[in-house]
Amino acid sequence: MGQSQILDAKTSILTLLSDFGDRDVYVGVMKGVIAQINPKLTVVDLTHQIPPQSIAAARFCLMNAYPYFSMGTVHVAVVDPGVGSRRRAIAVEFVQGFLVGPDNGIFSGVLSQKSAIAAVELTNFNYWRTPQPSTTFHGRDIFAPVGANLASGVPIQELGQEIDPATLVQLNIGECKETSTGVMGCIQYIDHFGNLVSNIPGSYVQGKTWCVQVRGLTIPGCATYSDVQVGEAIALVGSHGWVEIAINSGNAHSRLQINLQDSLEVISSANTL
Repeated sequence: MGQSQILDAKTSILTLLSDFGDRDVYVGVMKGVIAQINPKLTVVDLTHQIPPQSIAAARFCLMNAYPYFSMGTVHVAVVDPGVGSRRRAIAVEFVQGFLVGPDNGIFSGVLSQKSAIAAVELTNFNYWRTPQPSTTFHGRDIFAPVGANLASGVPIQELGQEIDPATLVQLNIGECKETSTGVMGCIQYIDHFGNLVSNIPGSYVQGKTWCVQVRGLTIPGCATYSDVQVGEAIALVGSHGWVEIAINSGNAHSRLQINLQDSLEVISSANTL
């Protein structure tokens, strides 16, 4: 079987992202499966602290991590509340690398920024750990071994049936819409610090004087967290390139009680957005 063979001695990168946490052995088991196929692979943990079943958070994290890896990197992402159901298991090829995981919208962030070259449904069980996978742990039995084989040089076309990338599931997080005063968007992610990351690109506010209006609050747009006093709210463009709301040395999520999908508006004093 293909999964028992190391195709070559090259050292490639395979990343892992999941909602498995670090309390249980799930991540370690996936790494064991990968090492059985090719112990020469460099395995990078993007994060395993995605909130349970939060496809939206996984989408955001993968989208923002993807550009920082070298050509040919394989990204295995497993946040899979539909595991064992009729949802497709897929691999997607881009110019820069590959994505492996469930077809549930987890890849829609990358797909919104990059064009897919090819996509396949993972139907060739020769590259699975077993032809009878667990109905609750496809990360171990399908996605980890497929990712390892792909990173070891197996062509994506051998992994299963080709599918049209246009049919891949898209996760709807809302779109930015221009208004008479600026741009309306929503919160797409909340990070470890409680920063509220919107879906409004930083390019909308570049070179402008601006603020954010949300839940009856007007929050000034600044350049750095320290531009306001400790404990005060601030809006700025984060390192990820999106407009975010933060509290200097505090937690904006708990303090302001603003949640995922809540709407906000970026307003420019010049009204040129």
